[in-house]
Amino acid sequence: MIVLSVGSASSSPIAVVVSVALLLFYFSDTTLGAPCPINGLPIVRNISDLPQDNYGRPGLSHMTVAGSVLHGMKEVEIWLQTFAPGSETPIHRHSCEEVFVVLKGSGTLYLAETHGNFPGKPIEFPIFANSTIHIPINDAHQVKNTGHEDLQVLVIISRPPIKIFIYEDWFMPHTAARLKFPYYWDEQCVQESQKDEL
Repeated sequence: MIVLSVGSASSSPIAVVVSVALLLFYFSDTTLGAPCPINGLPIVRNISDLPQDNYGRPGLSHMTVAGSVLHGMKEVEIWLQTFAPGSETPIHRHSCEEVFVVLKGSGTLYLAETHGNFPGKPIEFPIFANSTIHIPINDAHQVKNTGHEDLQVLVIISRPPIKIFIYEDWFMPHTAARLKFPYYWDEQCVQESQKDEL
């Protein structure tokens, strides 16, 4: 923490220059402009100041609110995601629990129990503002904005960083699903995983 006091008439110009130089160094590219700017997680911060990106997926806005790789979280990770009308996640599964809280908009959750050799035909669940979604471990799923306005969700996952298996369709064998790790928003910052996959 840097405390800077420059207001006294008796402050020397050299002290002011040194203080400003320290402040500029503290907030330089090595701490703010770098792809992995946060070391630890502040107690309070403004969510509108967090970086967001679509990571090459049109219609998505992703923001890591509290992450394993970005912030050192050990047990949970939290994202804020916004999907434009018609946009969707890929069909995927992961070996962690996931909970969505729908903040605004509406859409459809497609969920297939992953007990056979492939996901199979999913069950469709309507989702809407103030609804919550629980995704069981390793069940293939997809969220799609089937509404006419943005769908915004708060996503909480356990056991970060996340390892995602992506399917081309609901009948693709589990053995053919493509592992994506690190996931897009962790690629620039990933370090050796701290947990083994079960």
